[in-house]
Amino acid sequence: MLDEEKLSKKRALELWDKDIIKKIEPGTLKGLQDIHKYLFQDVFDFAGEIRNVNISKGNFRFAPMLFLNDNLKIIEKMPQNTFDEIVDKYVEMNVAHPFREGNGRSMRIWLDIMLKDSIGQCVDWEKIDKYSYLSAMERSPVNSLELKHLLKSALTEDIKNRNVYMRGIQQSYYYEGLDKIDLDEIN
Repeated sequence: MLDEEKLSKKRALELWDKDIIKKIEPGTLKGLQDIHKYLFQDVFDFAGEIRNVNISKGNFRFAPMLFLNDNLKIIEKMPQNTFDEIVDKYVEMNVAHPFREGNGRSMRIWLDIMLKDSIGQCVDWEKIDKYSYLSAMERSPVNSLELKHLLKSALTEDIKNRNVYMRGIQQSYYYEGLDKIDLDEIN
């Protein structure tokens, strides 16, 4: 786990520092796959590949393989012009969970890219409590209002600030229980 955290955090830093993030297609499945592939290229042999197994977390089963590809096509066509549309698309992609591992970390970057592109804002993830976020995400397939309120309260127009991005990466990994390595320790 320590190697996964260190290697993928290093790649997350490179996404920003090498301007790779600016080349990601906002809101597309290809864009999400590109993020996942880049983040986890040193960790998973399936980096960037759509999963070919059924997965679940706790009592929640993500989109079954039988419907995954059709669901992904529908999600990709969802509009992403407003904050509400973008969060709805994010929630649906979370339900699909297209990768075997690393979905949350990839999708939070994907979400911020859509927000920056469409409304000129991104989430300052450091302002969002881990347990509030995870609870809102768990309930979001039934009702996304709680998640929308949580994310909206943490929006910032400071989208070109490297520190906002870096703190967001650190928080994103913390949500997943991967907080043993601080970004400042990665060279």
